[in-house]
Amino acid sequence: MKPAATEPLDLANPLRIRAAVFGATGYTGIELVRLLTRHPNVELAVLTSENFVGKRLSEVYPAFAGTCDAVLEPADVGGLSPRFDLAFTALPHGVSMEVVAALVAAGKRVIDLSADFRLRDPNVYARWYRPHQAQEILAGAVYGLTELHREELRRATLVAVPGCYPTAAILGLFPLFRERLVESDIVIDAKSGVTGAGRSASVELSFGEVNENFKAYGVAGHRHTPEIEQELGLIAKQAVQVIFVPHLVPMNRGILSTAYARVKEPITDSRLETLYRQAYEREPFVRVLPVGVWPQTKDVRGTNVCAIGYHAVPGSRHLLVISAIDNLVKGAAGQAVQNMNVMYGLPEETGLLRPGFVP
Repeated sequence: MKPAATEPLDLANPLRIRAAVFGATGYTGIELVRLLTRHPNVELAVLTSENFVGKRLSEVYPAFAGTCDAVLEPADVGGLSPRFDLAFTALPHGVSMEVVAALVAAGKRVIDLSADFRLRDPNVYARWYRPHQAQEILAGAVYGLTELHREELRRATLVAVPGCYPTAAILGLFPLFRERLVESDIVIDAKSGVTGAGRSASVELSFGEVNENFKAYGVAGHRHTPEIEQELGLIAKQAVQVIFVPHLVPMNRGILSTAYARVKEPITDSRLETLYRQAYEREPFVRVLPVGVWPQTKDVRGTNVCAIGYHAVPGSRHLLVISAIDNLVKGAAGQAVQNMNVMYGLPEETGLLRPGFVP
């Protein structure tokens, strides 16, 4: 297989990671490939695809011609495992857990981008998805929100990359829950571009249905709700209840999440600014905006950044927090690369410090 073109190896850090991407032709998988082809410490050793076996990646995505012409292979863990050290699994939930279990059994480190290992309680997973078929490795999975679980990631064998909506919501609310400033009932109103639903064809995601339309979905209960509640509950050290309503907007990329909370005592915008800047002052991928400046999806498009704005409603105990991410980068592939950097002791920003897409 012709290797992907990469940036020159950093001679100050000669570590070379042979990586596999299982499910390389979905939106998340191809975003991983885009990021990893420019990572100075990564060799893309294996790319798999269910639908395009035998084709070159550049045939499926001509934009990669000359950058990544690798031949796509079937997901045969046993046959492929000698060729890589780390596997990224960008597969649908249910399918992913079987592949991940085989990879872990083969002694590989795994970064999984499905929902299969995000929920710590298999009974909760079964309630929202299906019975869990890999419970023996579930307890060892580290939730890959780097800003919250960095130390655990350093030793991780299996990482569960957070969902895109939970990433935006949890980073937006973390400082408030860490300081126990808010009551436990939260309303989260979030909007996402259509790539959040994946690349599989469906009538609901066709141009005629999405264009000039704006709709809520999963109103009676979205699968990301327990994930948000789990992580906020761990931060607050108490049960947290979330009303979470996602919306689909006619754009390709981006999530804008607005959370509404009630504080236990009145707070000011200046106090909020201090709180957020202290919480994230050393975080390379969290951008705390000045008071009165609000995140926009276009400002983080193509980046691994989460931008956060906040406002305390005067004369009340209500506040709101607005966060914006690119659902395919900080909400998926970029977060996975950030996880990898921490796992292998690389500078966290390696391969990820790039300006976004303009316009």
